[in-house]
Amino acid sequence: MQAPTIQDAAPDRIVAEQDSPRIRHPKFPRDTTGFYAELQRRVAEYFSSNGLKERDCFSMYFKTAIMLAWVSASYVLLVFFAEHWWQAVPLAFSLAFGLAAVAFNIQHDGGHSAYSDRLWVNRLAGYSLDLIGASSYLWKWKHGVLHHTYPNVDGHDTDLDAGVVARLSPWQPRFWYHRWQHLYLWPLYAITASRWHLFSDFKEVAVGAIGSHRVPRPRSWNLVAFLVGKTVSIGLLLFAPMIWHEWWLVVAMYFLVTAVVGVALTIVFQLAHCVEEADFPTPGESEKMPDAWAVHQIRTTVDFARTSRLAFWLLGGLNFQTEHHLFPRICHVHYPALSRIVEATCTEYGVKFRQHGTFAAGVRSHYRWLRRMGRTDGFLANA
Repeated sequence: MQAPTIQDAAPDRIVAEQDSPRIRHPKFPRDTTGFYAELQRRVAEYFSSNGLKERDCFSMYFKTAIMLAWVSASYVLLVFFAEHWWQAVPLAFSLAFGLAAVAFNIQHDGGHSAYSDRLWVNRLAGYSLDLIGASSYLWKWKHGVLHHTYPNVDGHDTDLDAGVVARLSPWQPRFWYHRWQHLYLWPLYAITASRWHLFSDFKEVAVGAIGSHRVPRPRSWNLVAFLVGKTVSIGLLLFAPMIWHEWWLVVAMYFLVTAVVGVALTIVFQLAHCVEEADFPTPGESEKMPDAWAVHQIRTTVDFARTSRLAFWLLGGLNFQTEHHLFPRICHVHYPALSRIVEATCTEYGVKFRQHGTFAAGVRSHYRWLRRMGRTDGFLANA
């Protein structure tokens, strides 16, 4: 295996290694038990003994071809061949799920350098996010750096920051209307993709900040990729279809597609962290977290539907979220095998491994967590 990178072993060097403006980040204590070292050894042995590669897997390239063909066919049929609503609506859903699958699989692996050993291949895979509407540059900071280093740490994990609209962590203030967030947040998930696409990405690039975290504005090729991605994605999803269809039909289909994408992306990531079984640790007075980095990842992350081949294929292994957080630079096609190693090692070292048996069980837990956060103040420790 390669040496751990910033996303999997060196969170305390985040500022220096990423040229970020200085932010006061909490530190993780050393792993005195040897848990993560042993886990890495076992995973490395698995690849060595089976003659497998961590990246550049044929199954991943084949999967990419299928998903790109799926998106292309859905788009062409929707824009050029659909003549009635009963044809357009299913095709809009197909396009939306295809775009979400590209993000879950191709972009996510590429963005984490888990797709290939070649830098240019990873970048190309990562740029697929720009072509479907979001920004791979902002994703790198928001997800690859801040979320992966500090999952469920309020004030540092930007995935927890929904403003005053939602209370996702027990450390966040509770307002009276949060009492109904377990009801009103679900339809709001539907506007997340269009919001990124048309507004928030531009705002974050302009101000050079993601929430309270300052980030460098994109320059050179990063800026080119951002602008080209926005131009192409907005052009393909909005302006080009207006050549053949009434503008209001195009706008309606656009918001249907982005609504489905938004719900799919948001729920999948919420099931991994904003559920009853996940912990929400906070640094003490010494700015140190209570657990070593690897243990923190396991305490704050929950797998779901591990036996579902369909969920695994469509979600790019994100139902194996614990394994992904521990080994983000390994291609997701290996996660089912790694999960057995991770769970066994956790059992031996007394680290509680968390999972939901099904996707529906994860959704129910997320619903209960939202309801709990809307009705209870203070910190609620999970055993």
